[in-house]
Amino acid sequence: TIRPVRRSYYDPSSAPGKGVVWEWENDSGSWTPYDMDVGITIQRAYEKQHPWVDLSAIGFCYVIDFATMGQINRQTQRKRRVRRRLDMVYPLVSGTLPKSQSWPASPGVVATPPVPTCACPQCLLVMSVKATVSATGPGTATLQPRKPLPVPPAAPKAPAPAPGAKAPDGMTMVRGSLKPLAAQGGRRQAASTPALSSASSTASPPGAGSGKASRPGLGTLNRSHLQRLAIAQSRVLIASGVPTVPVKNLTGSSPVNPALAGITGILMSAAGLPVCLTRPPRLVLHPPPVSKSEIQSIPGISHTCRKTTKKQAKKGKTPEEVLKKYLQKVRHPPDEDCTICMERLSAPSGYKGPQPAVKPDLVGKLVKCGHVFHLHCLVAMYNNGNKDGSLQCPTCKTIYGVKTGTQPPGKMEYHIIPHALPGHSDCKTIRIIYNIPPGVQGPEHPNPGKSFTARGFPRHCYLPDSEKGRKVLKLLLVAWDRRLIFAIGTSSTTGESDTVIWNEIHHKTEFGSNLTGHGYPDINYLDNVLAELAAQGITEESLVQEKD
Repeated sequence: TIRPVRRSYYDPSSAPGKGVVWEWENDSGSWTPYDMDVGITIQRAYEKQHPWVDLSAIGFCYVIDFATMGQINRQTQRKRRVRRRLDMVYPLVSGTLPKSQSWPASPGVVATPPVPTCACPQCLLVMSVKATVSATGPGTATLQPRKPLPVPPAAPKAPAPAPGAKAPDGMTMVRGSLKPLAAQGGRRQAASTPALSSASSTASPPGAGSGKASRPGLGTLNRSHLQRLAIAQSRVLIASGVPTVPVKNLTGSSPVNPALAGITGILMSAAGLPVCLTRPPRLVLHPPPVSKSEIQSIPGISHTCRKTTKKQAKKGKTPEEVLKKYLQKVRHPPDEDCTICMERLSAPSGYKGPQPAVKPDLVGKLVKCGHVFHLHCLVAMYNNGNKDGSLQCPTCKTIYGVKTGTQPPGKMEYHIIPHALPGHSDCKTIRIIYNIPPGVQGPEHPNPGKSFTARGFPRHCYLPDSEKGRKVLKLLLVAWDRRLIFAIGTSSTTGESDTVIWNEIHHKTEFGSNLTGHGYPDINYLDNVLAELAAQGITEESLVQEKD
C-alpha cells in the first residue's frame, strides 16, 4: 500500500512552537497526544481563557471542558481526562518559509495502489466519497447506481414513503447498499452501494456499471469534506423515498449501545437495508447571550460582587486556649483507642511529631459529640490545620467554632439572567461567576512560596431563581467569605498538583443539559448542596452570625 506523506510548518506562537502537547487518557490509563491541528485548536481556546471548546468545527464530535480538564463525546456522553504538558519546542526555520513538502510531489501524479482495495459495501461507499471529494470538492455530488446485486426472492418488500418526504428532526442517515422499489410493474430493481460522483460526469444507466470505481489520491480528503458530503447524500436518500430503520438507545453513557448500533449498521447495510441512527442530545454549557440591560440584581441580596483578599485572623492566642473552649478533661479514660494516634487512651499519646506544650497522657472529651482523644493529639491536629480558631472532630466531623478554609484571593459575581433552567421553567436563573487568578501559595497552603495555577476560570455556575435557590446563594456567599468554595491541591480530573480545585461543595456548571452530571434537571441538587454546606458548618444560623 502506497500512501502520501508531507511535512508541515507551524507558527512559532502555536502549540508546537511553544512545546505544548495536549493529550487524552485512553482505556489503559496511558496518555495519547491529540493530532497536531486538534492540539493547536485546543491551545488557542485555552490561551483565550474560554471555559470550553467545541471541536465539531474541525470534524470531531468532542467538547473539551477546561474547568474539569475533560473530553466529552457528544454522541456517547463518555468523558475522558485530558491534560496539557510541556515538551520540546519544534525547531525554528529561518528565512523564507519553505513550500509544503509532500509525496507524491505533483498533485496530478497519483500512484496506483498495487493491491486492490476491499470490495465490501462499506469500503465501496468510503471510496466513492473519497473519489468525489478528490474530483470536485464538497457540495457537487449526485447519486448514481452501480452494478446491481442479486436479490433473494423471498425478501419482503418495504413500503416506500411518498417522494419528497422528509425525515424526522434529530435523525442522522447512515447507509450502505440500498434497494429502492421499482416504480412500475411491481418488480424490484436491486442496486448496490450508491457511488458519489460529480454532477458534470456522465450518468450510467442502471445495471450498466462495471462495479469498479476510480480511486484518485487521498491528499485532498479531510473530515469536514466528508461531513458535508454525508449530509448531502442523506438529503438525496431521504427525498428518494427509501425506507428507514431507526436504531434507538444511543444516548446512554455506556459505549456498549453505540457499539451495538455500529454493528447493526454494518449488518443491515450488508443486507442491503438502510439504517437510521438517532442523534444524541447536544451539550449546552452556557445560556444564550445576555445584554447588560437584561442582567438584574437579586432582591434581598446587597451588591452583585464579593472579593476575598486576606487570610482570616486567628481566633485564640494558643492552640491550648482554643481547645479549652471545646473540651472537658477526662480523669478516667475509657478502655478504647484514640482514633488519631491509634494508641490506647489509658496510655500516653503515640504522636511522634513536634511535641505540643501539654502532657502526652492527658485525655479530653469534645463537649458536643462526646468523642474522646488525647489532648496531645488534638493540639497536634490543630497545629497542622488552618489554625483559624475552629476544630472539627476527626471521628464524626462535628464543627466547633467557625470553620474557614484556604481559598486563594478572587472574585465572586452573581446576578439574574432572563433564561430558565431545564426543570425550572417557572423562574429565571441565578448565574454565579467565580474568577480566581493564578498566584503564589501563602503559609496556609500546601507548598508556601510555590506558585499555583488556576484552570478554567472564570467558572460559570447556575441556580434557579426560586426561594430555595436564593437560600442556597446566600449560604454560598457565606462559604465564599469563609474561603470554603475552593482550595489548592491536586486535581482529581487532570492529576495536576498545586492548582485551584473545588472544595466539596458541588456546583452546576452546565446550563441547558445534564450530559456531564453537572447540569439540570436535577430535582435533588438544591437539597444535596444544602447538606454539603451544612457539613462545612454553614446553615441558616450562619446567616444570623454573619449579620452579627
